[in-house]
Order: sequence, then structure tokens, then C-alpha cells
Amino acid sequence: MIRYDRLWETMKKKGVTAYQLREKCGIDRKTIRRLKANDNTETKTLNKLCQALHCGLDEIVQYVPDEEK
Repeated sequence: MIRYDRLWETMKKKGVTAYQLREKCGIDRKTIRRLKANDNTETKTLNKLCQALHCGLDEIVQYVPDEEK
């Protein structure tokens, strides 16, 4: 599973709000909700986030293996 917990940590560390992110990147509220829910997102969205936050992908996403059933 891909998790976006690091995105919110990076935003907090850099003092960037979700509103500012929407304004800087042109990311809509629907995409912000999807990120908060750890839903799928496009790579171009990840690229926009990295550019806006001046960070690498590893500061936005984290891979967490699914639990085996």
C-alpha cells in the first residue's frame, strides 16, 4: 500500500497548508481528499507536489506492504 503520511509531515515541517498547496500546485480538493485517504493518484500530481514542496518523492510517499491474509 502506498501511504501519504509523509506528505502531511513534510507540509507541516515546511509550514505549508492544504490551501496553499492547492493554490501553488493547482491541485483540487478532490485530490487532497484522495491523498488523505491514501487512494491512488497520478504521477503528475506527485510531480507537482515535489516541485511545490521542493522535496523528493521519499518525503511524500511511503510503501507499506499489505498484510497477507
